[in-house]
Amino acid sequence: MIVKNCSLIIATYNWPEALHLCLLSVGEQSILPKEIIIADDGSTSDTKELIDTIKSSFSIPIKHLWQEDAGFRKTIMLNKCFAVCTHEYIIQIDGDVFLHKDFIKDHLKAARPNYLLQGSRVMLSDEYSKKLINDLNVHPKLFGGGNKRIENGFRIPVLSNYLLNRYKNSYPVYYARGANMSFWKKDIYAVNGYNEAYEGWGHEDSDLTLRMMNNGIKKSVIKFAAIVYHLHHPEKKNVDQEGRNKEIMEKTLKDNITWTESGLDQYLTN
Repeated sequence: MIVKNCSLIIATYNWPEALHLCLLSVGEQSILPKEIIIADDGSTSDTKELIDTIKSSFSIPIKHLWQEDAGFRKTIMLNKCFAVCTHEYIIQIDGDVFLHKDFIKDHLKAARPNYLLQGSRVMLSDEYSKKLINDLNVHPKLFGGGNKRIENGFRIPVLSNYLLNRYKNSYPVYYARGANMSFWKKDIYAVNGYNEAYEGWGHEDSDLTLRMMNNGIKKSVIKFAAIVYHLHHPEKKNVDQEGRNKEIMEKTLKDNITWTESGLDQYLTN
């Protein structure tokens, strides 16, 4: 089925150069989302200035939601965005990726009831990422730049359609990356969004996916379509925080948890 109305959520933190590239790629989409919501986890004024400048080039509304920088609180920011989404379908990405021109089209084409979708990404090298940012280039070459997972950069719609219910991750089936996901708004509301007990980086996307699956939603992976290009940056892992987060996720798995008490409902106005 083709979904006509979707909200695009872009999570960002203090990397306006990457967000600029991301937004440029959104503007070139063959099918535009109906709204863009930027989930800003405490960026400085540089990010706001970029958004204010680029808004005029878009024919669709851009909402900029910001919260004070008090550490990694992405789950809170995303829940606030879910609470203000005005369309039935949500596509979620990170601000350190940019999109193939048919990214939105591919997600909407693959969308169907009772499913969440996970797309694929190409991992760009450090040197090539810097060049693309410097050139404001959203049309990367897969070969010759030291990039990784370049097989994910080939868009083959016929093969993608065939693999949609057949392709399996090498990770547990609930493993997820928030940099390229889509789902129905009602399904997110049914599990109360992200669990805000997660502190810092690690496993929050998989926990959300797992609770949705515990609630009867199936996960499907899009291969050879719905492509994002991930700009290189150092990983900011905290081993202690990740360990605590993993314990929460393991409890979600063990106890078949669907609902989080600390979720998006606290941001709903009615």
